[in-house]
Amino acid sequence: MSDVERDVMEYDVVTVGAGPSGLAFAIRLKQLNPELSVCVIEKSSTIGAHILSGAVIEPQPLDALLPGWRDNPPPVCVPAKDDEFWFFSKEGGRKFPIVPPGMRNHGNFIVSLGAMCAWLAPQAEALGVEIYPGFAASETLHDDDGKVVGVRIGDMGVAKDGSHKPGYTPGIDIRAKVTVLAEGARGHLTKRLVKRFALDKDSDPQAYSIGIKELWQVPEGRVTPGKIVHTLGWPASNDIYGGSFLYHLENNQIALGYVSGLDYKDPEYRPWEAFQQWKNHPLIKPVLEGGSILSAGARAIVTGGWQSLPKVEMPGALLIGDTAGLLNVPKIKGTHQAIRSGMLAAEHLIASQLAPEGFDAKLRASDAMAELKSVRNIKPGFKKGLWFGMANAAWETAVGGLSPWTLKVKPDWSSLDKVGEYEEPKRDYVDRTLAPRDRLQGVYFAATEHDEDQPVHLRVHDTSVCVSRCAAEYDNPCTRFCPAGVYEIVDDGEGKRLQINAANCVHCKTCDIKDPYQIIDWVTPEGGAGPNYQNL
Repeated sequence: MSDVERDVMEYDVVTVGAGPSGLAFAIRLKQLNPELSVCVIEKSSTIGAHILSGAVIEPQPLDALLPGWRDNPPPVCVPAKDDEFWFFSKEGGRKFPIVPPGMRNHGNFIVSLGAMCAWLAPQAEALGVEIYPGFAASETLHDDDGKVVGVRIGDMGVAKDGSHKPGYTPGIDIRAKVTVLAEGARGHLTKRLVKRFALDKDSDPQAYSIGIKELWQVPEGRVTPGKIVHTLGWPASNDIYGGSFLYHLENNQIALGYVSGLDYKDPEYRPWEAFQQWKNHPLIKPVLEGGSILSAGARAIVTGGWQSLPKVEMPGALLIGDTAGLLNVPKIKGTHQAIRSGMLAAEHLIASQLAPEGFDAKLRASDAMAELKSVRNIKPGFKKGLWFGMANAAWETAVGGLSPWTLKVKPDWSSLDKVGEYEEPKRDYVDRTLAPRDRLQGVYFAATEHDEDQPVHLRVHDTSVCVSRCAAEYDNPCTRFCPAGVYEIVDDGEGKRLQINAANCVHCKTCDIKDPYQIIDWVTPEGGAGPNYQNL
């Protein structure tokens, strides 16, 4: 495609992704040097439309970035009040007498991270940052030595068969002295750059969970703004790293969700179904019954921590936030880390006159990494089951992460048992009555939109594996781990084949992570496509 004439835009710095790390980076850079030209590109149609998080945030990094922010807070911003931590059985539950230190949220705020990003963006623009939503970076640009020199925006108006439709427009090239990747968990450009520059050669593989979330409007009298509830136990069996969150907002709204570690073993496990089961638990259902869903979606969460952090610099580029992998798992918080790393990257580039070299060492010497190091053994401890994991977490918390050992992280795609290899736990599930009835109805609440006539953005490298090896060995887990029903095995009289319902995709990246053969590549569809989350 190199024969296509492309427009070129030039900046000092281009940032890929308008999440908390990308926006914090751009704001800090312009605060330090208003002369630099900075552009932030974002694949979603509007800023925040692809952002999904809990989210309870620690405000200290935001205080450092925008000292007066509390006078003009983001649209959804509720001071944290009471913390509850429960263990559920199928019929009931027990409240833990003490809340683990990482889950004590006094002084924190419950926010919608999507709304917070939409609130940060105009503050960046006021400083002269150029922000372009609906611009999806399809590849990185490199010079003859391999150095990253910018990004190419995906072409618009390409048909499913690759031909050019009447409105075809070639994507522009954005060239920059430094490219900052702020793509969030499992960023698709980051994935290629990690491979190209062997950024992970000295670290463990990255690991992930999937978080599935809904925002509910419930009847008057059920909400206590600022109340924060987390649960372990049912519907997850002891071998699954799974837990829930339920946050009370203002205006009779509740944000709730369920997180499943993608290192699960049972090929029949269905993360979306686990979330729906949990909602029908006798202690949760009465809070929701008679209410309605305002928005819903799913997103991968990065959980590898300290030992999985790749090298975060390469010639011409840096990684920040969750595309680097800075989330603190026991706290289930990454936003403060994202903002911290964005600010640190900006400060580094100013001090180094836009040289990425040295940022990796600077990040590793920072508070962000010290925080990850102290909790590095907590998530991997759950590989041995819930009770070992809890005991190990208590030990690691007591010693502040000073154990002389570091537990290993293995890639999530390698954890599935083959069908029939072991007796998998029976799932004692209930009959559900709350909406949504199935994943397709869930996709409706994500308001996801893709032009059907465009190349499929979920590239399966060998679909014959799906109906032969994968069917026999794992019973096609993609038909279950995808929260949006993108993957179906259909038989239309000529034998079985994989059908990809790409228009359903909510850009969570689970398939790219969990597929046991690693033959699914998530690439970006046309700019502006995907979910349109409201306050998630």
